[in-house]
Amino acid sequence: MSKNNKEINMEKIAVISDIHGNMPALEAILADIKNRNIERIFCLGDLAGKGPSSAEVVDKIQENCEVVIKGNWDYYLTEEEDREVLMWHQKKLGVERLKYLKNLPIYIEFYISGKLLRLCHASPNDLFHRVYLSTEQSKRMKLFDPTPTLNVEADVVGYGDIHGAHIDNFRGKTIFNVGSVGNPLDIAQASYGIIEGELDDKNARPFTIALVRVPYDIELAIDQANSTDMPEKQDYINELKTGIFRGVKCSK
Repeated sequence: MSKNNKEINMEKIAVISDIHGNMPALEAILADIKNRNIERIFCLGDLAGKGPSSAEVVDKIQENCEVVIKGNWDYYLTEEEDREVLMWHQKKLGVERLKYLKNLPIYIEFYISGKLLRLCHASPNDLFHRVYLSTEQSKRMKLFDPTPTLNVEADVVGYGDIHGAHIDNFRGKTIFNVGSVGNPLDIAQASYGIIEGELDDKNARPFTIALVRVPYDIELAIDQANSTDMPEKQDYINELKTGIFRGVKCSK
């Protein structure tokens, strides 16, 4: 068999993000991943906060995810102590889980099917550089900037943070957002991504990015929140029901 026609060992990786303490949504996502026979799961951060099951989610992520990246909420929970909502979740998490969140990396990068792929929560070089589909191109391009570990631009960047799933191609680059498992703010269903290609191969090979929506028991998630004295509980419940961010005023 020639080099160009060699057998390709395609591998699938599930990419999840922004669970935010929502166990029913996480369990639905994990069940869907298992049904697809995907064994590798990468998590892009924001495990805790907002939802009532921060501790349980952190434990479940540690059990099931090969790679876990730090999100902005994971940062707030380990670096700030002056907000009631953070203190509530910090108490639930306990010392060891907070230590785990504090030590998470902010990106991972690897070659797949000839492309340098970086995965992060918001941006590989800045945990608080927030990028939407509507963000101007120059600011979106910052996601591809070289990092301290590999001083070259990425070809593909996958991220979470904004709770809105999408895929876009521009200037020869690909950017994709896997949306949110536990706090989606576009469609009221749990969301995650799947990437498929030949890992650690710098030669051009077939490469796939897919976005998946998974219905889950929202009423159970609401009941779990209502059974607690969690701060900002009603804002969280409204977001679960509507898929609309609490800061957006509805004109209807």
